[in-house]
Amino acid sequence: MQQTIKKIRQHTRELVRELNILDGQFQDTGFSYSECHVLFELNEHKLLNMMELSELIQLNKSTVSRIVGKLIDQGHVQIIPRPDDKRQKCLSLTEQGLAAVTTNNCRSDDQVAAALGLLDEPEREAAIHGLRLYARALRHSRQQADYEIRPVEKKDQEQVARLIRSVMTEFGAVGEGYSILDPEVDHMYEVYQAPGSAFYVIAKGDEILGCGGVAALAGGEAGTCELKKMYFYPAVRGLGLGKRLLTICVEKAAELGYRYCYLETVARMWQANLLYQRMGFRKIDGPMGCTGHNSCEAFYVKELVKPADEQM
Repeated sequence: MQQTIKKIRQHTRELVRELNILDGQFQDTGFSYSECHVLFELNEHKLLNMMELSELIQLNKSTVSRIVGKLIDQGHVQIIPRPDDKRQKCLSLTEQGLAAVTTNNCRSDDQVAAALGLLDEPEREAAIHGLRLYARALRHSRQQADYEIRPVEKKDQEQVARLIRSVMTEFGAVGEGYSILDPEVDHMYEVYQAPGSAFYVIAKGDEILGCGGVAALAGGEAGTCELKKMYFYPAVRGLGLGKRLLTICVEKAAELGYRYCYLETVARMWQANLLYQRMGFRKIDGPMGCTGHNSCEAFYVKELVKPADEQM
């Protein structure tokens, strides 16, 4: 991992230098990179208020205000009422600003085209794929910084029960044959203090937004655990937290001595199904053990890898 970190940092520095970002100006346009980002976003979205613009370019509101003020003074940006609500003031490009964006886009396109011209098609696709993956990982890392994944605590029980019931109801997983009726839903802390089990929550301050854990598979063979009660509110879906929590659960299961991890779900939770498949869970034809959740229709199992220190 350390070598990977070193290489990525090295190549990032090379990109910064090749794009001449250290100079502070975008090519010879007279615009700083932050000013260009403001112009690009206004061109893309047409109308933005100061808060929306600040969130898009990831700079604090006071910094964005200074940048916008300069662009207004130069005649590139104007303040106008929002058409559907005259009380709201928004930012938009002037004709001069539109001309500047057109020029900047042409220069950017020429710069990228010159570089891509030195690559063949597979290399171009690899470059796009790599940049997309790394940008997404950086974004998720920034977004995840506000959240903590930790073992469940007694004070979390009410929120965890509400989360489980809310998400299962959202996907229509209610009634007989679903885990929403499991007695443990209201007692997740106590139940998962038992040996061979662990349960985690995703917390933002005192708010619980996700959960999931592992325990021995009821009615299953020794050495097989079950991934249990893994649910997320919509607000935290798509941030990479599911993969992070699932990794923690799988690693904990191996640490607890399990050889296999089983799970059951419903097909309509398609995002969850994709995550399980990407994380190496193999779809199987029918259920394992005796969970009592006979309304589930999708079943998976994953062979676990022992921690490195146990393999030696």
